[in-house]
Amino acid sequence: MSITALIFLGIAALAPLPLSLRRVPQWIAPIVAIIAVGVAAITAAASHKVTGFELGATAVLTIAAAAFGGIPLAPAAFRIARRQSDAGEQVAATGPLQGGRIIGILERAAVAGAIVAGWPEGMAIVLAVKGLARYPELREPHASEQFIIGTFASVLWAIAVGGIGRGLFT
Repeated sequence: MSITALIFLGIAALAPLPLSLRRVPQWIAPIVAIIAVGVAAITAAASHKVTGFELGATAVLTIAAAAFGGIPLAPAAFRIARRQSDAGEQVAATGPLQGGRIIGILERAAVAGAIVAGWPEGMAIVLAVKGLARYPELREPHASEQFIIGTFASVLWAIAVGGIGRGLFT
């Protein structure tokens, strides 16, 4: 069963690839990633503790699925937030925070790595560094909203995927 969990973690890591093909609807990648992680979680729950090669593969695929599988989730959350604007105003399609995709990949990899390593305090360090680095930009209109939505989407994804990997270790 652990091999099945690893296969579905790999599928979650590759889920954003169809986004590069402009013919594929934007909602497909996040749905595929979420379903793949769900199946990985179910199969990981019924798996034995991994050892040897499976241990290394689990670490690599967990970090890859967290870092790359979460790419379409923040934009999907932004699209949902734009549809449900509180004051009836439209949130800009492109926000004031630049470099968010690369920062998100690094953030998800670091959070999942901290969970897989059994060091959840590492999440606090990652979020503190991100908050301090972005602090000067958060005064622009809608920047704090974009920061919070993107960070929550990324961190929740990384925690879920990192938990699957950690579950296979123990």
